[in-house]
Amino acid sequence: MPPFLSYEDKNPGVTTRVPLVLVHGHPFDRTMWAPQLTAFATGRRVVAPDLRGYGASPVTPGTVPLSRHARDIEDLLDHLAVDTCVLAGLSMGGQIAMECYGRFGDRVRGLVLADTFPDPETPAGRVGRRAMADRLLSEGMRGYADEVLEKMVAPYAAPEVKSHVHRMMTATAPQGAAASLRGRAERPDYRDLLTKVTVPALVVVGADDTYTPVADAEAMHAALPDSVLHVVDGAAHLPNLERAPEFNRVLEKFLTRIDTGS
Repeated sequence: MPPFLSYEDKNPGVTTRVPLVLVHGHPFDRTMWAPQLTAFATGRRVVAPDLRGYGASPVTPGTVPLSRHARDIEDLLDHLAVDTCVLAGLSMGGQIAMECYGRFGDRVRGLVLADTFPDPETPAGRVGRRAMADRLLSEGMRGYADEVLEKMVAPYAAPEVKSHVHRMMTATAPQGAAASLRGRAERPDYRDLLTKVTVPALVVVGADDTYTPVADAEAMHAALPDSVLHVVDGAAHLPNLERAPEFNRVLEKFLTRIDTGS
């Protein structure tokens, strides 16, 4: 039976290095990871799915909780026979990665948490996410994309990066984005989970990120038993796109550590 999610599976025959699984954020798709797919798929298996409701994956209207996204990823890894991996997620993708670790942490060799945070939603935040879900359903994605573009990436980001990010947002199905917003409004508290992570972790954040400020990354770094924190200057919420070479250097160093067990 084919997997539910659409995905890219680069270099499935490579077994000498730990596979890398990339989980995108909202409201994007797997092309968010284009610089990382290019950089790492030359000598490593790299899997990048479109989450349920995003990209080429089917839409589930209503509410899609983070636990549903995590089950989808687990099912995909089962389908692809990926027994262990380094799991990387950005923003909502980072929260899904935390949910995945709670569900199948024995398969995770390393955890990469970029521009994300573990806290549960506040009462005001729940109201805001539900209102935004309703707005996207009634108005579509373009107005929202125009408003948040220069928060997703810094105002000084390269034009081609801005164009890519805007294109991903406007291509997302409003029903898929709304369903994940409603699900994310009900997310659990992952702060205690972080203190129990038994594998190495890499925490990355853009210095100018206003959605998940550096202080959030510092708090995760303090909570994780074995972690490295890297702040990317000249980037906001998407340092993997805004400052791809630097992001890739840091990720490469982390992956080498996992590969060698050092």
